[in-house]
Amino acid sequence: MANSSISLWRGQERSSWIRLRTLILLRWVAIIGQVTAITVAQHTYHVQLELGLCYFAVGVSVMGNLTAILLFPENKRLSEFENFLMVLFDLLQLSFLLYLTGGLNNPFALLLVGPVTISANVMSTRSTLIVGAVAIVLTTLLAQFHLPLRTNVGLVLDMPDILLFGNWSAIVIAIVFLGAYSHRVSSEVQSMSEALSATHMALAREQKLTDLGGVVAAAAHELGTPLATIKLASSELLEELEDRPDLKEDAALIREQANRCRDILRDMGRAGKDDLHLRQAPLSAVIHEAAEPHVNRGKSIHFREGPAGDADVQQPAILRKPEIIHGLRNLIQNAVDFAQTNVWVEAEWTTNWIMISIMDDGRGYPSHIIGRIGDPFMRRRRSESDRTTRPEYEGMGLGLFIAKTLLERSGADLKFANGADPYQNLTNDPERRGAIVQVIWPRRLIDAQTGDSPVPSGANQPFQI
Repeated sequence: MANSSISLWRGQERSSWIRLRTLILLRWVAIIGQVTAITVAQHTYHVQLELGLCYFAVGVSVMGNLTAILLFPENKRLSEFENFLMVLFDLLQLSFLLYLTGGLNNPFALLLVGPVTISANVMSTRSTLIVGAVAIVLTTLLAQFHLPLRTNVGLVLDMPDILLFGNWSAIVIAIVFLGAYSHRVSSEVQSMSEALSATHMALAREQKLTDLGGVVAAAAHELGTPLATIKLASSELLEELEDRPDLKEDAALIREQANRCRDILRDMGRAGKDDLHLRQAPLSAVIHEAAEPHVNRGKSIHFREGPAGDADVQQPAILRKPEIIHGLRNLIQNAVDFAQTNVWVEAEWTTNWIMISIMDDGRGYPSHIIGRIGDPFMRRRRSESDRTTRPEYEGMGLGLFIAKTLLERSGADLKFANGADPYQNLTNDPERRGAIVQVIWPRRLIDAQTGDSPVPSGANQPFQI
């Protein structure tokens, strides 16, 4: 795949997507909850609290919110460091309030998990680890150091040691598990969103190239009339300038260049009209079109087309969908990149199925990632041979993701394997021991003749890899 701007997207931190007003709103909710809890504990359950210090802790949050509202615009988006400071402040404020109200004996100690979860969703791994570590340290300190909860008759509300230890363990486990889970899920959602955006860009580019033929045909048609006028005028000037050889040469040059423009536009118009009307093509033509950019890259690409079993020997004409062409092109590019000397692209068809197999004589897919092929931004450690033969290769997995997504959108099922896998036994040719990709369509989805007719009963089973 050509260079894309996806690396720029990945350089942007997720935290820069969060508005300051969002965190301010969440803090107002926390402030209301804290004031409500203090009031209920004081007046309903007659718990004796250090009200001055408690309201001081809440007041610090209120002042922080008011300061942020006054100093920053409503559409302010926080940087990574600003988000980190906001979350760390909330964590310290909550911990101080818990210190004043019984530590881990306070059932609201579970709220220590909240800042860590927010950090895991919007910040980098490093910031999340720091916030998580601070939360665990504060939880441990609160288990030992805190002001006791007392009723109005002097009764101390303390948990038994075993329950206090269980409460500490539960909070620490929740911090680790929920933080890791939230960070992993949000990272995968972000990666998938970015990869899908790159897929849409690739498909749009392919669609523009397909539509360019119509533009060329229209331009050739529109420019035909003024060029004919120029040619006619230059021919008349040639007749009138018989006694002016110097000017006659200029008029002859004008007519010659007009004829040249006419020939160029005629060829472009013919190609444009062919491309505009060529919405379907033989299967082999589509495969050759997809492979064309990689034919002269120093590797031998071998093509073969033929029916499977007792199918009709005449190859099917399929729809020239941009997603099919671009998806196959990416798969062929991947095979050419990793092949030693040869790549095989073979097409087979039955009455109900069409299959394209792309094989190479390289080292194949690493066994530990073959089940994850097609995931976006899947990196693997590069070997020394990779650094030598393909120093520019980044190994992000984005090309395969785009190919898989586009082809699956057209109705295909993709299967990845290695020719050298003894459990698959896919090929008897010792040369074809590298990576194998099989793309299988129900014929009714891409066959230009059958359209979208249902698969008849008793249909052949799909190809197996």
